[in-house]
Amino acid sequence: MTSATETALAGYQARHFLWTVEGQVGIITLNRPEKKNPLTFESYAELRDLFRALTHATDVKALVVTGTGENFCSGGDVHEIIGPLTKMDMPALLDFTRMTGDLVKAMRACPQPIVSAIDGICAGAGAMIALSSDLRVGTARSKVTFLFTRVGLAGCDMGACTLLPRMIGQGRASDLLYTGRSMSGEEAFQWGFYSRLAAPEAVLAEAKSLATSLAGGPTFAHAMTKKMLHREWAMGLDEAIEAEARAQAVCMQTNDFRRAFEAFAAKRKPDFKGD
Repeated sequence: MTSATETALAGYQARHFLWTVEGQVGIITLNRPEKKNPLTFESYAELRDLFRALTHATDVKALVVTGTGENFCSGGDVHEIIGPLTKMDMPALLDFTRMTGDLVKAMRACPQPIVSAIDGICAGAGAMIALSSDLRVGTARSKVTFLFTRVGLAGCDMGACTLLPRMIGQGRASDLLYTGRSMSGEEAFQWGFYSRLAAPEAVLAEAKSLATSLAGGPTFAHAMTKKMLHREWAMGLDEAIEAEARAQAVCMQTNDFRRAFEAFAAKRKPDFKGD
């Protein structure tokens, strides 16, 4: 029988990064270490398409995004993206900026929790991929940089002016987006950007462990949590409480909810199935 993942990703082979599955955890590895793993037009589009396909990949319960060569991602490739952008007309530029935003939308819409493992350079679009993830494990030596103003662009790129203030606060976000300075790993942890700090040699293992733990949990409930975290940004309190009441009632109809009760009554750990 063909698995749900095989069906959702039928014929898919990663061409611009590495894609592997370990158990129920999908791992995306940006793999251009000689340039600190920058993105190209093609890798942007392929990442967007993969996250869209993962919406239907029910055998993958959680995701890890990382980079090779002791760096996460240096942003858009200077020669393969930045240079060509200076020669494009307005319709072509808008196609590009909408496409990069579509990557963030796809990450937020896929039901799997996304854990980024961040070491070294995490800049520009790389910082936005990290920000668009659900959880981030970083290192003290890492540097997160929303560098858009340093190349003459606005700080409002790929949803930065919406996502970053909600993550670390308006004042801190303004500091980073206006100046384009790097946020140290210690700052990122203290400000709540990183969920955890790990040693460089352990950061990927820590992220995989966290993703594996999530994959073994109530994944339907995780997907609902992710959906509501996204939807409730634009809601008032009364509307949010009603939306959460409806979402929780749906979760109360799942087999996982019954399994949790039965396990509690039997004084054992529940075996969640995601249904």
